[in-house]
This record gives sequence, C-alpha cells and structure tokens, in this order.
Amino acid sequence: MSTRSAIGILKENGSIEAVYCHYDGYIKGGVGQMLFEHYNSRSDVEQLISNGNISSLDKEIGEKHDFDKGHDGWTTFYGRDRGESGQWARKFLHPLSFHQHYNASEYYYLYDEANEEWMVKTYDGKRYRKLSEFL
Repeated sequence: MSTRSAIGILKENGSIEAVYCHYDGYIKGGVGQMLFEHYNSRSDVEQLISNGNISSLDKEIGEKHDFDKGHDGWTTFYGRDRGESGQWARKFLHPLSFHQHYNASEYYYLYDEANEEWMVKTYDGKRYRKLSEFL
C-alpha cells in the first residue's frame, strides 16, 4: 500500500507548481524527511518538480534508469523512468485548486519560495505548518 503525497513550490505570487508522489508520503523516514534533508533550496525543488510525477523519491534526482531494476539513491519518475505519458508538473493559480487536484493525497508538501522553507499539511489538517516542527 502507498502513502500518497503532493509536492509543490509556492511561488511569491501565490501560484503553485506541483507533482504527485506515490510512495512513502509520510513525514518521518519518508518524503517529508527526504525533502527537508536533500531538496532544501529553490533550485533543488524546481529541478525535482521539472521531472514530473514521482513514483518514489530518493536522495538524488539521478538519471534515467530501468524502473524494474531501480537504482539505489535515485528518484524514480513516472515519465522519465517508467515511460508513462502525461506525467508533467501541474500549475495552479490558487492553493485550493492544488488541494482539489491532489485530493487523494495524505500529505501536502510546499516549498515556500518567499521564506525558503518546507511546509506540510496532512489531509485532515486545517493549515500548513513548518516541516521542521515535525522532524
């Protein structure tokens, strides 16, 4: 079973560019901790998102690899590594649209461009909180 999440960058104009991540969406020991420890600059996040939807997030973006064989330490993308079409990042003008599109996600991670920090909201949470509060 998977723990789905959405990963995005909140731009200073309020828009969001985001992708879906299928596995290990939880905070500790999962996507949250991986983002906090390995994708902690705007350029890192933009590069991650530019590759589209994610099957499994890892320490590095890495290079194209065989999905069936995997590659230890590299992120697996649906488009690049699994050859699936239509897996690009999505752009949203408002956070509500972001949440509606990824409504099956248990966790929502946003890199706040203005404050240069990760924020997280659970599917039942009322607001975003700093990811650092949970780690």
